Amino acid sequence: MTEDELIGKLKAVQKMKSESNTLELKSAENGCPQHLYDSLSSFSNQDEGGIIIFGIDEKQDYKEVGVYDPQDIQKKINEQCLQMEPIVRALLTVVEKDGKFFVSAEIPSVDLADRPVFYKGKGRLKGSYTRVGDSDEPMTEYEVYSYEAYRKKYQDDIRGVQRATLLSLNQEKLALYIDLLKRGKPNLSNMDTASIYELMSVTRNNEVTLSAAMIFSPYPQAYFPQLCITAIAVPGTEIGCLGGSGERFLDNQRIEGSIPEMLEEAISFVKRNMKNKTIINPKTGIREDRTDYPITAIREAVINALVHRDYSIHTEGMPIQIIMYEDRMEVKNPGGIYGRIKVDQLGKMQPDTRNPVLAFALETLHVTENRYSGIPTIRREMEKYNLREPKFEDERGSFIVTFYKADNISKTKPGLEETNDLLVFCRTPRTRKEICEYLGLSSITYAIQTYVMPLVESGKIKMTNPDKPKSTKQLFYSE
Repeated sequence: MTEDELIGKLKAVQKMKSESNTLELKSAENGCPQHLYDSLSSFSNQDEGGIIIFGIDEKQDYKEVGVYDPQDIQKKINEQCLQMEPIVRALLTVVEKDGKFFVSAEIPSVDLADRPVFYKGKGRLKGSYTRVGDSDEPMTEYEVYSYEAYRKKYQDDIRGVQRATLLSLNQEKLALYIDLLKRGKPNLSNMDTASIYELMSVTRNNEVTLSAAMIFSPYPQAYFPQLCITAIAVPGTEIGCLGGSGERFLDNQRIEGSIPEMLEEAISFVKRNMKNKTIINPKTGIREDRTDYPITAIREAVINALVHRDYSIHTEGMPIQIIMYEDRMEVKNPGGIYGRIKVDQLGKMQPDTRNPVLAFALETLHVTENRYSGIPTIRREMEKYNLREPKFEDERGSFIVTFYKADNISKTKPGLEETNDLLVFCRTPRTRKEICEYLGLSSITYAIQTYVMPLVESGKIKMTNPDKPKSTKQLFYSE
C-alpha cells in the first residue's frame, strides 16, 4: 500500500478501536514480535488475505507507540516469512507520523491448491491457522485434511468398505442400476457384470465401495453407524427451550437406511412436524392448503446434504442434522463448501463435486438430477411461498441451510428512535449477531437487511471490510 493508504489505516484504527478478520495490530515498541506465524498462516489461508500493522499497542487503548527500528523490524518480519511453507511474500510499507515510524505487512492470499500455509517449526497439522473474527485459531485436523483432499482430488466416496460384500447388497436394486447404466451404451452392454462393477466403482479392487454400500446396502449403518440423519423438533427458537410439559423435544428421530431411504424418511419427518394452513393465493384468489415450508425446497436441501457431505474418515462419526425450531429449520451436513466456489456464488456457477461417483449413481437412479439446480430450486420455491430467501452458511467444516417461516418476519420498518439507538450501539464495531441480539430479533439476515443495510446505503453506518460486504467476519460501525 502507499504511505497515504497506511496513514488512512492508522486513522481508521483509532476510530474503530478494534482488529478485524483482515487486520492484526502489533505493538513492536521494544522489538519485533517473536511469533508472527499464526497471523502469517491465517491471513495466507483466507481469500481476503490480511494486513499486520506494527506500532499500535492494543493494551494501551490502541495507542500509537511506533516501532523500535523500522529497518530492523522489516528484516525480522521477512525472516519469519521465510519460516512458512510455502514462503510468505509480505509487502512491507513504512510511514512516519508525528515523529514515530509505523510498518505494515500486507499478507497475500495463496491459491487454494497451495493451502494450508503453515509454520515449518510446528509442521502442517500444528502450524496451520485460520482467522476467526479478530483472532488466529489453530486449524482442526479436518480443516487441514480438506485442503489436501481437494489438492490431491481424494475420492472418499469410493473408498473400500472391508466388511461389505457384493452379496450383502440389495441384488434387485443393484441389478436395476446396472440395467440403467447399460441403456444406450453398447460398449458397456458388452462387458461382463464384474467388469462393470469395477469400471463404475461399485467395487474397487474387488472391494465394495462406500457409495455402493450407502446406496445398495439394506443397512449401511452396520458399517458406518453415524452416516445417518438425526432429526429433532424443539419447542422454541433455540435448543434447550422447554415445552409446556417440560419436554426438550417435540419429536426426535434417528433416520437410517440407504441414501434414498433416508431422503424419504427425512421428508416424512419434516412433513410430520410442519403445520398446514389455508391461504388465499394472491394471484388466483383460490384458497390453498400450504405447509410452513415448500416440500420441494426441503427435499433439495436434504438430498444436497446426503450427496455433498464429506464421507472421509474424519467425518464418518458425524451425522447430518435436521433441526426444526418454532420459527425456522436448519439442515446441517459435515463438510463445508468443496473447492473454489463461495457461498455467494452458489447456484450461479458450476461447483466442484466432492463425491462424483455417488452423485452420478443417484442421478442414474433418478434420485437427483445432478445438474447443479438444487440451490436455484430452493430459492425459487421459497419465493413462490413468499418466504424470505434461505440462508446458506459455510462454517469451519459444516454447511448449513436455514429456512424461515413467514410469521417470524416483522412487516414494520425501523422508526427514528430505533435507528438512533442502533447508531449509538454501533459506535463500537459490531458483528451481525451482536446487532441481531441487540434488536431482539431471531433472524440475523432479517436484522441486517431491514435495519443495517439502509443505514449503510445512507452512509450512517460503515463496514470494516467494504470490499467484501457479505463476509462472515464483517463488522459494522458508526462515526
